[in-house]
Formats: sequence, structure tokens, C-alpha cells
Amino acid sequence: MFLSEAETEARLDDLRRQRAALDRAIAEHELYLDLGRRLARPGQAPVAEPARTAPGEPPRPDPASRAWSEPPQEEPAAEPVPVRPRVDPPAPAGAAARREGRRLIAAAEEILAGAGRPMHAAEIWERLAARGLTLPGHDPVAALNTRLWKRAQGSGSVFRRLGDAVYGLAS
Repeated sequence: MFLSEAETEARLDDLRRQRAALDRAIAEHELYLDLGRRLARPGQAPVAEPARTAPGEPPRPDPASRAWSEPPQEEPAAEPVPVRPRVDPPAPAGAAARREGRRLIAAAEEILAGAGRPMHAAEIWERLAARGLTLPGHDPVAALNTRLWKRAQGSGSVFRRLGDAVYGLAS
């Protein structure tokens, strides 16, 4: 059984959307891991609370301080732990999101230039989705409209807002 060209392209688009979603999830989890490692601060012992005693009772010795006063017992030699090569932490998730946002806006600019006419945000979104690009949220058209609207502000903008969710290229 062979797929038609349209079916193959549809599957590729779906896979690209899934890949983009996975990339975002991976970047988010890597950020959480990095934050957790930074907060753990390896090498520092956790601060122990003092032992609570009843009033009038002498304070109990700290078990950790007693360990230093006793002679050390020899432990069996452990096998050496392999040293893992140092891996630089991944770029923050925000950097990946900014790159994705710039790619999305550049693609929207290409779509408008190729069409040669102003387009509604829904039309632009259809063509962006056909290229495998994604936007977070429940309403990607509204998210795209917001991004284009923000970039249409100011004199040096590439986009020009012509109406409700209708954009063209600035001349």
C-alpha cells in the first residue's frame, strides 16, 4: 500500500507538529532539571534542625558531631566511579521559544510576500500550519493575530495592520 503525495505531506505536517511540541516539552523539562540542580547546590550539607528536648533536660549531643570524635573505621574499597564528561547546560527554554517565534514571524512575512496581497490572520495561520509550524494555546489564530499586531506597531515594522486581523507588508 502506497500513500498518495497529499497523504504523505499531511503525515509529514502532523509529524512536524508533534516534533515541535516534543521540542518544547524537552526544553521545558531541561529547564526544570537545571533549576533543580542549581537549587540543590551540591557540596553543601542540608541545615539540620537542633534536637528538641523537654524543659530541664540536658541537651542531647548532635549525632553528626559525635561521628568526628570517634576513630574512623576502615571501609572496604569501593570500585572507582567513572567520571562523566562535563556537559554544558542547555540554553534556557526562553531562547528556544524566541527562536521559534522569530521563525514563525519570518514565515508569515514570506507568506504575505508570496501572496502579494493583504491576508487575514486565519489565512496566514492555515499556511503556517501547512509548513509544520505551531503556536501554543487554545486559539492559534488569536495568538498569531496578537504577535502580528505587536509587530505592526511602530514605524520600522515589516507588517502593516489594515483591519481587524488583516495584515499586509509595509511598503
